[in-house]
Amino acid sequence: MTGALGLGLAPVSSLLAVSDPYPRIGKGLHVGLAAYSFRNYFEYSRGKKNPKYAAGDKAMDMPAFLEYCARLGIEGAELTSYFFPPDCEASHFTDCRRIAHLNGVQISGTAVGNNFSHPREAPERAEQIVHVKQWIDYAALMGAPHIRVFAGVHPKGVSPEDAERNAIEALAESAVHAEQKGVFLGIENHDSIATADRLLRIVRGVESPWVGVNLDSGNFIADDVYAEMAASAPYAVNVQIKTEIRVKGTKKKVPADLERVVKILRDSGYAGYVVLEFEEAGDPYEHVPPIVEKLQKWCA
Repeated sequence: MTGALGLGLAPVSSLLAVSDPYPRIGKGLHVGLAAYSFRNYFEYSRGKKNPKYAAGDKAMDMPAFLEYCARLGIEGAELTSYFFPPDCEASHFTDCRRIAHLNGVQISGTAVGNNFSHPREAPERAEQIVHVKQWIDYAALMGAPHIRVFAGVHPKGVSPEDAERNAIEALAESAVHAEQKGVFLGIENHDSIATADRLLRIVRGVESPWVGVNLDSGNFIADDVYAEMAASAPYAVNVQIKTEIRVKGTKKKVPADLERVVKILRDSGYAGYVVLEFEEAGDPYEHVPPIVEKLQKWCA
């Protein structure tokens, strides 16, 4: 089997490509926490000074976030790329790895905000692939097994069908580097991907054992979002769980049945990290600990 859409990538065994659900042996669900939950408390955001940042007891950086996870007994820490200081050196990432290991926390992954919907000839596409490959290298330095990636918003003049094809091609190209570094790319149901059907169509189209689903429980837009989760979970390489789900046809969100979400993951055979990404407007220092406690109970 050749790489996606005739790109001429290195052959990959059809038994390993994600055309079918991942074969699983383990049953473990491990609770994680995303640094994004504390987005207003990091000094930097997407390479710039964070306008919502304020120095003080609640200020956060990645070493402090890892120690916070350790204090809560959280197994996995997702270190969102947005909140690293600009122009980080390799030592910054290896230091995170050292702090995590000494405190009994696994760096479960990182996350980038890329857009893979640009056409092959567009300069933006090359820039986005370079960006993702750079973070694959950073993930390897941290010992992180996974990176959350996006298909992205459709650029002006690009049809949904072409954007989907573009995303498959860009993912396939990036997956070659990801395989070399031993890092999974998990494409999230985000932006133009609101259903399991489209999400799985892209994952299957890439034909790489290193590309799977980053299942975000809060981003499906459908009549039955729990059914969308159940369809996606067998292909997941990471799960981000949110306290709210969207109501189709509106901008409204309602509380999610998190215990039901955990049961869906368990029933699907998913084994891996269940990462809380707290997106509500409340203070995460107040709201995160009780949610984590419930997740730890349900995932035990």
